[in-house]
Amino acid sequence: MASNDHQLNLYSRVLLFWASIALAISIFVPIWRIELAAPQYPEGLSLSIYSNKLGGNVDIINGLNHYIGMKTLHKEDFIEFTVLPYIIGFFALFSLLTILLNRKKLLFVLFGAFVLFGILAMYDFWKWEYNYGHNLNPNAAIIVPGMAYQPPLIGFKQLLNFGAYSIPDTGGWLFIGAGILMLITVLIEKNVLKTKKKTIMPILILMGIWLVPACGQKGPEPIKLNKEDCAFCKMTIADKRFGAEMVTAKGRVYKFDDLKCMIGYAKENSHSANARYYVSDYSEPHALISVEKLTFLSGGSIESPMAGNIAAFSKKEEADKAEKTLAARKILWAEIFKK
Repeated sequence: MASNDHQLNLYSRVLLFWASIALAISIFVPIWRIELAAPQYPEGLSLSIYSNKLGGNVDIINGLNHYIGMKTLHKEDFIEFTVLPYIIGFFALFSLLTILLNRKKLLFVLFGAFVLFGILAMYDFWKWEYNYGHNLNPNAAIIVPGMAYQPPLIGFKQLLNFGAYSIPDTGGWLFIGAGILMLITVLIEKNVLKTKKKTIMPILILMGIWLVPACGQKGPEPIKLNKEDCAFCKMTIADKRFGAEMVTAKGRVYKFDDLKCMIGYAKENSHSANARYYVSDYSEPHALISVEKLTFLSGGSIESPMAGNIAAFSKKEEADKAEKTLAARKILWAEIFKK
């Protein structure tokens, strides 16, 4: 039987268990995403990279790639999609095996192999991007001398009129988080981190919350007054009481200086389908609230920037009070959207 000196701390085993869960989940959700934005695609295009397939706007991106001479993307061309789920699954099982056998040496082997794999995986991804961005068809319809189309490994890069943004997706963050959890266990077993309850418990709680994948939809973003323009009328957003936002099904945010502008934009653009709408609370103008939770007032002495003249309230009592002081009338969201 192994001595206590060779066994894992209880906290280490808990952290390794969370790491194995994170790795298992990462097999089934997107690991990386590349987003492309251009004037002709106001909603943007996205490429989602899973452990075993490609997702997102693959067909549209392949069509664009064809014109500039890049190879089209197909799952069958990547051996990584065959082996990657098994590799990630191996590390998840190795983590559980380390817990069951309760040996420090296994932990150090696991962490070393995991770090090495992470480095090799990022190099393989960079090499894939390099080959696709540089090995172009000389007979392509569009040729820009000296131009390469390699997307960024991480971060933003301008490619002609497209802005390319590359970042880990849910699975990627879970994978990175699993590595951080393994690192913490190594530090614990090396006595770099003390396992006093008041020290380690906050880490366990935060990691437990963090490991629940963020499957909720993206919400509204704060409006920067006097700095951001309305997406519809192009006027600078200056009155915080009437700010509004539309968040599309893909999570892209459009900001407006008036509810009237948001509705006008939504009716003119097809990518508003299944979008969610938020409006500033007139009585608490720093808060953007979903339209389903608001009471709306129209007319009277309400004067909004683009003459929509509609104010929103998250608290019914505030709306009732304002209805009298502003000499306005209540109006339903459905009625507003039909105007």
